[in-house]
Amino acid sequence: MARYTDAVCRLCRREGVKLYLKGEKCYSDKCPVVKRATPPGQHGVSRRKPSEYGIQLREKQKARRFYGVLENQFSRYFDLAASKKGVTGEILLQTLERRLDNVVYRLGFAASRAEARQIVKHSHIEVNGRKVNIPSYLVRPGDVIAVREGHRDHKRLKELVAAGIRTIPAWLTVEAEAMRGTVVRLPNRDEIDAPVQEHLIVELYSR
Repeated sequence: MARYTDAVCRLCRREGVKLYLKGEKCYSDKCPVVKRATPPGQHGVSRRKPSEYGIQLREKQKARRFYGVLENQFSRYFDLAASKKGVTGEILLQTLERRLDNVVYRLGFAASRAEARQIVKHSHIEVNGRKVNIPSYLVRPGDVIAVREGHRDHKRLKELVAAGIRTIPAWLTVEAEAMRGTVVRLPNRDEIDAPVQEHLIVELYSR
């Protein structure tokens, strides 16, 4: 599958906000967004006023990069959200939050969503006692996400759980020592820290 392989810090600088793509580095003074808060490239900040379409596009790209999904994946998530009753933008973010790689990251079992994807793909994670190695798997309320029993001595996983660098959102509960977490309910919009204005994404896809 196609995947962005260039320096991820360029993406944060392009969007002008921290997307937390680099794990521990994002929380330090070494973060490029802190050191150079300008878009990458030799021309730097554009003097042109962005168009309405350009503003909407940037919000979509920001959301896509924040969760680490490809264009076609993001379009499918939008179609899924649009088919449900409720506020489409909020349902879209809620659906992205339900991705297994995102939940593993939220539970503190990974330093970034990219690392969470790798952990899931390497079969370290189980859902309700069954191995799941698909990062895009959508969890539901009541699901129990845990590090598989034979993988709990993995050095990196033990370091991440012990570090506890992240506040666990209210829609999840975690048992750090058991390396296990539970989806209590679906997240509310004010519990999702994605730095996007989702109504602009809805406007973009409604053009």
